[in-house]
Amino acid sequence: MQLTAPAASRTDTPARTRDADGMAVASFILGLLGLLVLNLFLGPVAIVLAAVSLWRGTARRGRAYLGLALGVADLAVLLAAMQMSHTVSWSL
Repeated sequence: MQLTAPAASRTDTPARTRDADGMAVASFILGLLGLLVLNLFLGPVAIVLAAVSLWRGTARRGRAYLGLALGVADLAVLLAAMQMSHTVSWSL
C-alpha cells in the first residue's frame, strides 16, 4: 500500500510540450499583431518565441512556422515603410 504519490521526474515532458505549444500560439498572435503596431518590437519577439517552441518540440509546428514567417514579415514591412517614407519610423 502506497500512501503518497510517486515523485515526478525532473523532465516533465507534457508540461514542456504544453509550454512550447503556448509559445507557438503566442508567436503567431504577436506576429499577426506586429503587422499593425509595434512591428520593431513584436517582430523579433515572435521570431524568438517561434524558434524556442520549435526547438522544444511543439505539437503546433504550423503555428510556430506561421509565427516565424509573420515575425520576418513584420520586419520586412517596417523596412519597406521606412524606405518609402525616408524616416526611422512609419505611420499611417
